[in-house]
Amino acid sequence: MNIVKKQDGTTLTIELDGRLDTVTSPQLESELRSSVDGITELIFDLANLAYVSSAGLRVLLAAQKVMNRQGKMIIRNVTPEIMDIFDVTGFVDILNIE
Repeated sequence: MNIVKKQDGTTLTIELDGRLDTVTSPQLESELRSSVDGITELIFDLANLAYVSSAGLRVLLAAQKVMNRQGKMIIRNVTPEIMDIFDVTGFVDILNIE
């Protein structure tokens, strides 16, 4: 999985490309831990995300909890396949999906 970070002031956009699974979720978790201090808006661009596993969902949920305390988190460009996963798991009710 490739992670591209773009910061504009207190807004951080993270583009994910590939698969967010058991193998790659620790990489995203580490990136988030070192990047969200002082961030008030966290945007995930999932246009190129092919798959998300339960491990990936856990990382997104943890990020949502952090951002609930310091700002907001937005999920953009969700593919139909990823949206199906969000629907089945109930994450559509937890995440702010545009």
